[in-house]
Amino acid sequence: MNPYLDEDLRALAEQARRFASERIAPGFQERDRTRVLDRGLMREMGALGLIAPELPEALGGLGTGCLAAGVIHEEIARADLSMSYVNLLASLIAQILAEHGEPALVGPWLQRLTRGETLLAIALTEPRGGSDAASLRLKMQAAADGSGDWILNGEKTSISAADQADAAVVFARSGTVEEGARGVSALFVPMDLPGITRTRFDCHGQRAIGRGSIHFENVRVPARHLLGAPGAGFVQVMQGFDFSRALIGLQVLAVARQSLDETWAHVAERQAFGKPLAAFQGVSHTLAALDTQVDAARLLCLQTLWLKDRGLPHTAEAAMCKWWGPQLAYETVHQCLLMHGHGGYDRGPLEQRLRDVLGFQIGDGTAQIMKTIIARARAGRGAVGV
Repeated sequence: MNPYLDEDLRALAEQARRFASERIAPGFQERDRTRVLDRGLMREMGALGLIAPELPEALGGLGTGCLAAGVIHEEIARADLSMSYVNLLASLIAQILAEHGEPALVGPWLQRLTRGETLLAIALTEPRGGSDAASLRLKMQAAADGSGDWILNGEKTSISAADQADAAVVFARSGTVEEGARGVSALFVPMDLPGITRTRFDCHGQRAIGRGSIHFENVRVPARHLLGAPGAGFVQVMQGFDFSRALIGLQVLAVARQSLDETWAHVAERQAFGKPLAAFQGVSHTLAALDTQVDAARLLCLQTLWLKDRGLPHTAEAAMCKWWGPQLAYETVHQCLLMHGHGGYDRGPLEQRLRDVLGFQIGDGTAQIMKTIIARARAGRGAVGV
């Protein structure tokens, strides 16, 4: 019995699991090959209420807690990590829009988002700064005509769904570089505005969702698209990351769990020297240790969402999910691949999962940054010195 999941959440997870196994898993490898995210599947997910269920019903959600988003998220990820990016981006961005956007502007977008009719991106990283997000340099200047509109110039890079997103929450420098985080603002930017061009990278994994750059050349953004107060953008995104980091942990651990389940079945059946592979402790003990750690890491992620649902501090726990989950998932899938021998090394589910989970050791905050966040929470920012 899982102490964090009640009967309703278990039923929701089962609904998501059936949909994921029947509709998402069959196209897992094909989407990786074609690098195309299936918008039809997005709409199916939306029709079932599987996208951003934590939003209020008035905004298109189900009015559930963040744990509900988590259990859905991991079931979609078990079938296809790239497809689960739909859930990850929706929950992260919907939170920002719902809390800081003008209701008349963001309301229709959130309705479309939860129905699976639109894909949104979050544009924070820049060529000069990844982990040092507060040093970004994309320029955001007031239009000279006094309209209150904003003009964007610069580049964002390594943005998930950069070339597929219909709109993005863009973080830009509204103050001076010397102001650091206090000079960063957020804008909601439709990607069809004049002056926007986009490129796509040839990434190692997560190929259906993709990553790329967004270039802004004198892009005019209406005044009402400002999210929150000027200079408050950095604080907004950092608060949102506590949520998404727990979701990322569940996302990659679901991939690890699926790989473990398949590998346990494989080593119980595959014979070597007249015995099942599982009879050899070098095999079974390795899997047993990884199985234990994956279960423990998952509980940490669920605990983090449980804390968030209750309005309790969870920044350190979220950082733990983000550094431990991807590292453990990569090691787990790696060992599972090796235990399948040459069959695992061939192009197939395990090889693709290994590529997919690797990227999360880089994006959305490296392990080193996450450990610094934990140290600040435990010892205090002054003691840590960064």
